[in-house]
Formats: sequence, C-alpha cells, structure tokens
Amino acid sequence: MTWHEQAQAAEHSGDWDTAIALVSAHAECYSTDYTAHSNHLWHMDLLVNAGRLTELTDLARVDVHARRRLNRALRDRGMEAMLHKRAKDGDRDALYCLVRLLCGADRTGQARGTVEEIAPQDQHAQKILGFQP
Repeated sequence: MTWHEQAQAAEHSGDWDTAIALVSAHAECYSTDYTAHSNHLWHMDLLVNAGRLTELTDLARVDVHARRRLNRALRDRGMEAMLHKRAKDGDRDALYCLVRLLCGADRTGQARGTVEEIAPQDQHAQKILGFQP
C-alpha cells in the first residue's frame, strides 16, 4: 500500500495523527510540483477535520492557505468572535468570511456595521454586501 493509500485509509477511519503525518511529509506550499502543493491543501483540510484549529492558527501566521482554510472553518463553525478579531487584526479574508456568515444568517445590517467598523473602504466587502437584500 502506498503512503497515499495509507493516508486515505487513515483519514477515512478518523486516524488523524497518522493521516496528518503521512500527508505533511509529502506536502509543500507553492511547490512547482502540483502534487506536493495539492498535498499541502489536503494537509490543511486534515487539520480542520481533526479539530486542530490551534495548529492551523499557528500556520496561518505565515501560510496563506492555512489562513484561508482557518477562516472558512471558523465561518462553518459560526465562530463570529474569532473571525471578528482576525478581521480587526487586518485579515481581510476573515472579514469576508464574517460578512458571508452574518449575511447568511439574515444579519445583513450587522454585516454592514462590521464592514463600516473595520474596513469601510474595502471594495470586496462592499461587493459581498451588495449581493445581499
């Protein structure tokens, strides 16, 4: 069985430690080898599935893929306060995830207020709000 098959089996069985160890050994961010880069993205997904948000947060300081995956995980879990803090600290992707979360919960007014508070000139955030009724 190849390492890839072993990692898939570990992932399907919920053996996150094994899956993460196997995949991370073959992962490289922004690699010219598309397989290594794909493995990097898989590694980020495994961290989320394993509930290792602290580890993902640490990686997010220097890795754009980790940052984006963390923000999506926070949005999917409804973790507004964490997204708000990240957005206030300058993470625009966190702002966009927060706006989508609030708008998706029929809280467009709060989303508008959040954009006004954090980044009133951010055109992408305004565009996201523009799609809301």
